[in-house]
Amino acid sequence: MNQLIESLDADRNGLLDDLIDWLRIPSVSSDSRLRAEVRRACDWVGEKFAAAGLSVETIPTQGHPMVVAQTAPVAGAPVVLVYGHYDVQPAEPLEDWVSGPFEPTVRGGDLFARGATDDKGQVLTHIQSVCRWLSAGHDLPLQIKFLIEGEEEVGSENLERMLPELAEKLACDCVVISDSSQYADGQPAITYGLRGIATYELTVRGPSQDLHSGSFGGAVMNPAIALCKMLSSMVDENGVIQVPGYYDRVQPLTEAERQQWAQLPQSDAAFAASVGVKELFGEQGYTTDERRWARPTFDINGLTSGHQGEGVKTIIPAIASAKISFRLVADQDPKELTEQLRQHFDAVTPTGVTWELETDHGAPGMLAKIDTPFAKAAEIAIDAAFGTKPVFIREGGSIPIVTRFQEVLGCDCLLLGWGLSDDNTHSPNEKFRVQDYHRGIQASTRLWNEIAKQVG
Repeated sequence: MNQLIESLDADRNGLLDDLIDWLRIPSVSSDSRLRAEVRRACDWVGEKFAAAGLSVETIPTQGHPMVVAQTAPVAGAPVVLVYGHYDVQPAEPLEDWVSGPFEPTVRGGDLFARGATDDKGQVLTHIQSVCRWLSAGHDLPLQIKFLIEGEEEVGSENLERMLPELAEKLACDCVVISDSSQYADGQPAITYGLRGIATYELTVRGPSQDLHSGSFGGAVMNPAIALCKMLSSMVDENGVIQVPGYYDRVQPLTEAERQQWAQLPQSDAAFAASVGVKELFGEQGYTTDERRWARPTFDINGLTSGHQGEGVKTIIPAIASAKISFRLVADQDPKELTEQLRQHFDAVTPTGVTWELETDHGAPGMLAKIDTPFAKAAEIAIDAAFGTKPVFIREGGSIPIVTRFQEVLGCDCLLLGWGLSDDNTHSPNEKFRVQDYHRGIQASTRLWNEIAKQVG
């Protein structure tokens, strides 16, 4: 193990160059114009696996392909599946990037590029560790499989649909995923819970065409005003969501969790400053960490109506729309929420307009056990690589496929985040700390040995 770690330290530049090379590929899965680039990112990782001697298969889907790779089986040893994704979010607004989103640049110890931390940089830590084990001529103490997909940023619908037929190929004892964050700078974490998600577009329609606001104002309901009224009905002044039945399945936090999280070095003032607001807002009766990790939420993600160009155009718009999303906690059902939402909008819609609700994608939240040999192995490996024991936390974001892995594969889950909360995931100037990239590789390298010890 010491020799492996020394070889990683000696090749830090080469390991970083690999990541930079992959980040240059603009693999935006939601942009049909970049379909060839998405495939190029897929081929890049497949070639990386093949060069290291893993067996590799590229599996086509109705959208972007998946790469499945694996090392040789080890009799009597556990099997670990590493999941990640090679697709990335759109980079807009481009003018807000200091350097080009697909021109990876190191500044102040951070590597800036779209996909740096979500998820190319993080999943590459595991790829690098396995490749280094093999290139050094060492036998891995367990079998490691990889599933790297190209549609996580658009909901993983093809993977979710195909997972049952892939179950035998992907059979494992534990799924390892690095697509989240440390608790804080210098404080690594093991994440045991994720929120789910449900996204929609709400469209409100009024007159058959835009109307002159002078001639018709006061005589017809303005769809933009109606939309604002409908959206304002969703949350009260205490941050409580007003959709009837929304909280029925929400499980209360345990006292042990609340006490553990209360001991974490969280500062509301520092958190507010980090996101550029003067004060925080959220559901009363809960701390900031509790709200963003373990309580359900509602957000407006985009609003469209009327004249958007330069100058004033005094109209009553015919249409107004909003993109909205909910973050759900374990046991909440996205399909059940859709029905609750329709009933709510039926009750609060002003007269004179009609509405439509288009569902986008949804996934339930998840919780993993923390008293497992896999979690113990991760705790030891992370402590050795980062020099600090990890804390156990939940994460407010969503990785839709994780719950399906638990259901279909019947496996444990390890969510090991190497990123930081200020890595600008999904925003301009996304970054990944170079030191944490290397620490992640070292933690991953140690993890395979520790899992074999703890489980074997």
